[in-house]
Amino acid sequence: MLKKKHQYVVAIVGATGEVGREITEVLEESTFPVSELVFLASERSEGEKIEFRGEGRSVKRLTKTSFAGVDIVFFAAGDLCSVEFAPVAVQSGAVVIDCSNAFRLEPTVPLIVPEVNAHAVAAHAGIIASPSCSAVGLATVIKPIHQVSKIKRIVMTTLQSVSGAGRKAVDELAGQTVALLNFREIKKNAYPHQIAFNCIPQVGAELESGYTSEERDVMNETAKIMEDDSLQVTATAVRVPVFRGLSGSVNIELESKTTANEIRSILSAAAGVVVYDDLKRNIYPMPIDVIGKKEVYIGRIREDETIPNGMNLWFSLDDVRRGAALNMVHIAELLIQ
Repeated sequence: MLKKKHQYVVAIVGATGEVGREITEVLEESTFPVSELVFLASERSEGEKIEFRGEGRSVKRLTKTSFAGVDIVFFAAGDLCSVEFAPVAVQSGAVVIDCSNAFRLEPTVPLIVPEVNAHAVAAHAGIIASPSCSAVGLATVIKPIHQVSKIKRIVMTTLQSVSGAGRKAVDELAGQTVALLNFREIKKNAYPHQIAFNCIPQVGAELESGYTSEERDVMNETAKIMEDDSLQVTATAVRVPVFRGLSGSVNIELESKTTANEIRSILSAAAGVVVYDDLKRNIYPMPIDVIGKKEVYIGRIREDETIPNGMNLWFSLDDVRRGAALNMVHIAELLIQ
């Protein structure tokens, strides 16, 4: 358990990656009581400088002795790193907040979206998981609706930017775009297909069921976050040629009749969301609207005319900030409360 202090020693594992750098920015902008921020990464990044609160700090190589004296560790370096080093951090006395897939579905590890299930943090035994950005967005949207009018079934399609696959994927989209506009041959490394000017209906590894690992994750994670195993979720995940930002098309089936205006009213009063919905004025969430924003933006709210109690909506969020870094820092804020 985390000891109460006036200030905390915090470490970021994967500090030079997309999410690691975003965690640093979020902490910079917040009032989180950091006495010391330790940047940890692979040997390749050792010695690199990262600025925090006016001071340049050197990145240290991650080892099993890196966590001495650390209170909270943000893990943003992938599944293998988390599996190897998160238990070591806990044994050293730190609390781990992990955004990889390593522990999300472990029964003893809380999976937290603070606006949805903050109470579950208290059950942690040293490791707390932060969900996939798709599950963060979906859970934030459906929780306030589910509390008022129970949701029976959800059908979601996510449109995911390349930032979710890391720096190599971002560079590949940029490189392919430049190459195509200059009539040059493209290079494919991060994806099996061209991503520039294209959509790839596969995010994650193929499973025997025909789903991908990303799709199965968001389905299972949503049920865990919502603490409702009766909630049926099916998903399709698509990689799109957008540098940053995730959007989702969501169809929900409710147990009772609810109007679009009632849904707008419910969501307008909910934490962590912004209703951005006026089709006549061409107002609806898009990735370019949400970069750097702290909320999930929701629009295109309308009744599904094909089923008695159906509703359609659309959401967008900054996958790196809102879907990962900010969610992790908010979890840390729950810990110190």
